Amino acid sequence: MAPATIAAHDLVMDPVEINAGAWYLRVPRADDRMDDRHAVLASCSDPEITRWRHRPPPDPAEADAYVRRRLRDWARDERYTWAVCEPTTGEMLGEVSLDRVDPPMGQAEAACWALPAARRRGMTTTALGAVLRFGFAGLGLHRVTYLWAAGNTASGRVAEKCGFRTEGRMRDAWVVDGERHDVIVTGLLATDR
Repeated sequence: MAPATIAAHDLVMDPVEINAGAWYLRVPRADDRMDDRHAVLASCSDPEITRWRHRPPPDPAEADAYVRRRLRDWARDERYTWAVCEPTTGEMLGEVSLDRVDPPMGQAEAACWALPAARRRGMTTTALGAVLRFGFAGLGLHRVTYLWAAGNTASGRVAEKCGFRTEGRMRDAWVVDGERHDVIVTGLLATDR
């Protein structure tokens, strides 16, 4: 009789830490050793982040719930989120996630944000690249999608540098600054790398 095998989609994923060179990726935390709620609050108040991404209200209780939800998402294999941190202090400077994880189909959607102090330093591209490598090699994903609003040139640069290919455009799909914007749909396959 052949030995039993366990499919990757049958496993519950414990949070995975990733060393991304100049950056350290770990699950967002709020405990006696590390508290990322301040960074989450800052992201909820930053005009550039809130312009392009939905964020919870800038309220301490919401930040606490946000961090708890991110940890719970790992246990449910629904979303894998990493705080992107300065490696010596552990300070959270941004976030990268694989959302809408669908292991049987081998698909996920990437998302990210960076606080002002971490922008234009290559952090987001480096962190997302590390998460993509983990997604393809560690999770066995075949495809990762990345959506960004037309006009968000920073997200467009991240997509290009990470190797995403433009696949289409959803017209008037998101509201940004009270106006409808097209969304650029990009994708990356495990075989593209």
